[in-house]
Amino acid sequence: MTLEPEQINVSPMPKTWILDLDGTLVVHDGSYILGKDEFLQGAREFLDSIPQRDMIIFLTARGDYEREHTLRFLKENHVRYDHIIFNAGEGERIMINDTKPDGLVTAYAVNTKRDRFCRTHFHIDNTMGTRYD
Repeated sequence: MTLEPEQINVSPMPKTWILDLDGTLVVHDGSYILGKDEFLQGAREFLDSIPQRDMIIFLTARGDYEREHTLRFLKENHVRYDHIIFNAGEGERIMINDTKPDGLVTAYAVNTKRDRFCRTHFHIDNTMGTRYD
């Protein structure tokens, strides 16, 4: 397991954020335990801080029967996202990506404790990245 780093330096280039919902952004099984979904402390502010040019993709193991209330929660809370994938497996989520020709690392994974929002700071480092593929 990868420990949650204190800081990750990232380029100023547009990014794709792939974020889990339950236990990562909202209380795990909150819709059952609390009767509704509820953001974890700091999660909403983090989502609001993602630049408009970046893509946001939510992954969730929630099934189709939870689709309607999940989409309603996101809409009622004015949460911007580009895609949401339901029925994602409950096991590991594995991302494989290539590095840029200049060596820029193009994939990071951060594992957090359940029901505690990510404490990693993503710092824009203007010396990193390129403007080509």
